[in-house]
Amino acid sequence: MKIKKHLSSILGTNAAFVILLLLQIAFLMLAVTSLGGRFYFVYFALIILDIILAVYITNKNEPISYRVAWIVIISVFPIMGGISYLFLKLSQQFPKSLDMRNQKQTRELLVQDKDVMNELSAMCPDALNLARYVADYGMYPVYRNLHAEYFPFGEIQFEKLVEEIKSAKHFIFLEFFIITEGYMFDTISELLIRKAAEGVDVRLMYDGIGTGMLNSVKPFRRLADNGIKCKVFNPFRPMISSVQNNRDHRKIVIIDGITAFNGGTNIGDEYINRKERFGHWKDTAVMIRGQAVWNYTVMFLQLWEKAESSEMLKFKPRMPQYLSMPVGDGFVQPFSDSPLDEEPVGKRVYLELINNAREYVCITTPYLILDEEMTNALGFAAKKGVDVRIITPHIPDKWYVHMIAWNNYTQLTAMGVRIYEYTPGFIHAKTCVADGKTALVGTINFDYRSFYLHFECGSVLYECSVIRKMVQDFNKTAEISQLITMEDCNSRSVFKKIAGAFLNMFAPLL
Repeated sequence: MKIKKHLSSILGTNAAFVILLLLQIAFLMLAVTSLGGRFYFVYFALIILDIILAVYITNKNEPISYRVAWIVIISVFPIMGGISYLFLKLSQQFPKSLDMRNQKQTRELLVQDKDVMNELSAMCPDALNLARYVADYGMYPVYRNLHAEYFPFGEIQFEKLVEEIKSAKHFIFLEFFIITEGYMFDTISELLIRKAAEGVDVRLMYDGIGTGMLNSVKPFRRLADNGIKCKVFNPFRPMISSVQNNRDHRKIVIIDGITAFNGGTNIGDEYINRKERFGHWKDTAVMIRGQAVWNYTVMFLQLWEKAESSEMLKFKPRMPQYLSMPVGDGFVQPFSDSPLDEEPVGKRVYLELINNAREYVCITTPYLILDEEMTNALGFAAKKGVDVRIITPHIPDKWYVHMIAWNNYTQLTAMGVRIYEYTPGFIHAKTCVADGKTALVGTINFDYRSFYLHFECGSVLYECSVIRKMVQDFNKTAEISQLITMEDCNSRSVFKKIAGAFLNMFAPLL
């Protein structure tokens, strides 16, 4: 446990996983090279394998950057490259039950109301295709917005979350990528224990690496001993398989099926600025009420366990409870994205917002690791005259990711995109607003992991008044951030430029 925590604190959970994976590949290589006189026959066999794999990878329907990275590895390391690729691909053994996109159950539980889609078409015709795509390929319907509330900082969200947990009467579902001990965790734990004692069904799910590498099991045993159901998603098992790369990056809290929270905030004191790690920590989230919460309830239960539809329907509130709520404005469409299919829903939503923007696009992301498709979309929007602005951290949590981001700064700035770094510290928010009419807030970063490897989620907002608050918050944040100029990009040292370009070549694998 100490080794895992030490690796995580220095390099981050993703890099720690890569190191452990490389150790296993090194073990496989040692076995190959110990064959003695037969090594040369094995060597030529591996060369032939590498040629076959290079042709196969070139023709696969995957991001160009990902394919190029693997072809470079296979070319430079003719023995290790092919074995590494096969190991990564053949050792992915997630249960098929988690591939929610192909489940008949999902279609039965999440049914699109045609009247709502028609209303959206009349009120927001430009957003109709996006809503239809998320409903058909993400399998999550769009709903009339009853209430949506935006939180510009994690500490404000935390205050509201505590208030809502106190009012829970039936069930509380929590799902987080990272949970660390401290004031925030202790406060929520005490509330959950109290609610469990009152008979509320409390369930907590956390990621096996994001949380499992940071904590001992004692705090969760205490919760379990007090009636809270705790579940580890994809537990940390070093030296087993590359399926460890697919993490649960979602952050969801569902209360009584009527209220849901989602955004970038995990459970940890840095997220509410009671602990300083990388300067001031800025995070954002949204709280929604109404029928749209059902989308979050279903996505939580499907990842929690394989249950029959009839069992899941027990957690769906009845219509009278919704009808008593005041009617809001606009529409909301919560959705989940799975790495187990070939449909990067989160990335496609971002691309649609960028491509259809006519006036401006505002983006906040902690990581800016882009492929050609996303780079071209951002650059082309700027060239068309769209005001494209992106805010990233000034104080990074991962040095190598920051170097790759600067490599992208140069390309984007040259095309007219305005990049800002959040001077006070680290911005962890994942938001995108297009023309003040359509927005996305959730857990999805602008990087390969969020687009292709992690379980993610978010809410698309259409013509909701809360979007104006998101734009106001973005503008305020930009005012206290540093605008990156082409001069800044050119004045970087030669070493940093070379390092950034080199790391960018392998960005899809980091």
